[in-house]
Amino acid sequence: MDVNRRNLIALAAGAGALVASSRAASAARPMSAFGRDATQYGIRAGSPDDQTRILQRAIDEAARVQAPLALPPGVYRTGALHLPNGAQLVGVRGATRLVFTGGASMFASEGASNISLDDLVLDGGNIPLPSRRGLVHCLSGNKISVSGCEITASGGNGIWLENVAGDISGNTITTIAVTAITSFDARGLAVTRNTIQDTNDNGIEILRTSIGDDGTLVADNRLEDIKAGPGGSGQYGNAINAFRAGNVIVRGNRISNCDYSAVRGNSSSNIQITGNSITDVREVAIYSEFAFEGAVIANNTIDGAALGVSVCNFSEGGRLAVVQGNIVRNLLAKRPIGTAPDDDGGIGIYVEADTSVSGNVIENAPSLGIVAGWGKYLRDVAITGNVVRRALAGIGVSVTPGAGTALVNNNVISETPRGAVVGLDHARPITPDLTTEGAPQFAQITVGANAVRKMP
Repeated sequence: MDVNRRNLIALAAGAGALVASSRAASAARPMSAFGRDATQYGIRAGSPDDQTRILQRAIDEAARVQAPLALPPGVYRTGALHLPNGAQLVGVRGATRLVFTGGASMFASEGASNISLDDLVLDGGNIPLPSRRGLVHCLSGNKISVSGCEITASGGNGIWLENVAGDISGNTITTIAVTAITSFDARGLAVTRNTIQDTNDNGIEILRTSIGDDGTLVADNRLEDIKAGPGGSGQYGNAINAFRAGNVIVRGNRISNCDYSAVRGNSSSNIQITGNSITDVREVAIYSEFAFEGAVIANNTIDGAALGVSVCNFSEGGRLAVVQGNIVRNLLAKRPIGTAPDDDGGIGIYVEADTSVSGNVIENAPSLGIVAGWGKYLRDVAITGNVVRRALAGIGVSVTPGAGTALVNNNVISETPRGAVVGLDHARPITPDLTTEGAPQFAQITVGANAVRKMP
C-alpha cells in the first residue's frame, strides 16, 4: 500500500469523523442505556407531587432484575425509601436532585448488599431526623457504595453505617445537623476523596461498640468548618474521630477550621495518622489517647492549634508510639472553654510512655516545644533529632518522684528564654536549664549533646 502525505491526511480526517460521531452518539444516549429509565415507571422530574410510592416501585423492580435505575436531570420529591439487595441508583451529577419530604431517612437498607448511589443530589431540607439516623442509613451490608453524590441540609447525620463493608468516595457533604459520616463496627470500609463542610458535631466518626479491629481507611478527604455545636470538652468539633477502632489509617486529609481536633484517636490501637495538612484547629490537632497500644503520627503539617500532637493517658494504658517528621507551628496559648482548666495550651508535642519523638520541627510555641511526662506518668521516651525554635522553653521532662526514663539528645533548640531543656512538676518548670554547666542531674534522665542557641 502506498502511504503518502495525502493518504495520511485522509485517514486522519476519517478517524476524526468516526470519533466525533461516536462522541455524539454517546452524548445523545438515553438514560435507559445506563439501566432502567425511571420515567418508564411514571416518575416525573419537576413534579410538585410526592413520588415516594412510584420511586419505591421503580427501585424494587430494577433491583429485582439487577439493573441500575437511572434518574434523568430534575427535582424529585420523596419521603423514606427502602434499598433492597442489589439496588443501584444513578443520576446526572449535580442535576438529579431528590428533595426529602420527611421520614426516618431518605434511603435506608438493612441486611442488603450490592447497593450503590451514584451522582445524585440528596437534599434533606433541614427536616429533623430521629437520633442516630442518617439521610442515607445502611445496616449490615457488603459492597455498599455512595459515590459522586452531594448530600446537603440533613437534619441528622449525612451517612450512617453499621456493620458495613464498602466505599464512600468522591461525595460533597455540607450543612449537616450532626455528623457527615458515621460508621459503627465496620467490616472493610474506605472513606476517601470526600469534601465535608459545615457540620455541627463531627466530620467523620469511625466507631466501635467495643475495642477491636476495624481497619477503616480515611484518606484524601477535605474537611472544614467543623463545629462543636453541643459543647462538651472534646466529644464534638473534631474533623476525624476514631473511637475503640483498631488499625485505622488516617492519611492525606486536608483539615481546617475545627472547634476541637483535626484527628482524634481514642482507645484506637495501631492507628496511623500520616501526611495530613492541618490548619486553624482550636484544641489538640492530633490526639492518640486513653486505652491504646501503638500509634504512628508522621509527616503531618500543623499550623495553628492549642497543642500540636498529644500521645497521652498512660494512666489508662495509652502507650507505644512514634511521632516523627511533623511540622508544628504557630500554637495558641489557651484551649477552648470546656476543657480541663489544668490542660495547658501552647505546646508543640506531648508524650508519655514508650515513645520515640524524632525529626520534628516545632516553631512558635507559647509554652514548651516538646513535653515528656505528666507527674509520675513517664516511661521510656526518646527525644532525638528535633528542631525547636521560639518556645518559652524547648523541651520539658517530668522529674517528679516516680517518673521514668527519658533521653534528650541531638536536638537543635533555639530562642527558648526559659531554657533549652527543663525539668517539670506536671506543667510547671522547676529546674534551671539542664543543658548548662552545673545544672542538677536526675538519674532517670539523660540529657546528651544538644545544639543550643540562645536568644539574640
